[in-house]
Amino acid sequence: MRPGTLLISQPFLNDPNFERSVVLLCHDAPEDGTFGLVLNRLTNLTLGDVLDLPPEVGHAATALPLYVGGPVEPNTLHYLHRRPDLPGATALGQDVYWGGDFELLLGLIGSGAVGADEVRLFAGYSGWSVGQLASEMQGQSWIRHSASAGKVFTLASDAFWREILREKGGRFKVLANYPVDPRLN
Repeated sequence: MRPGTLLISQPFLNDPNFERSVVLLCHDAPEDGTFGLVLNRLTNLTLGDVLDLPPEVGHAATALPLYVGGPVEPNTLHYLHRRPDLPGATALGQDVYWGGDFELLLGLIGSGAVGADEVRLFAGYSGWSVGQLASEMQGQSWIRHSASAGKVFTLASDAFWREILREKGGRFKVLANYPVDPRLN
């Protein structure tokens, strides 16, 4: 699958790590496997809560909210942004970039050159070994939404799953209203 693709969990996916989640694929290679970030699991932590930052980065950087990117290596930090000129960043499409020079990014945030609405920070990531995601796709655990990286910065995290399904339309629009526990319906 191409980087920049969104994976939307099926409403019946019985995995607490991915229940009603939307994952942005950042890397997919036959020899490495697949790497992505869950977009809609906001924590109550900020960057300043998890990193000792120098005072010159300013409050804007320390106050950035932290999301749970997935269950793998939760002590690592990953980030998405809108800066094509950030050295080392990988383009995911639709003006969304993954990674790059973190110190420079912090400086740009501190100076006001990058707004808080142009950066998303993630603790951990979602990973699949070679062939694992393909198997899950065949098992219909995920709904693919191609070329949708730009949605990262346009949809609220608490409504992301539902809104992206509505946007897909058709039978997916119906799934957006599927109850978390249909037995309670």
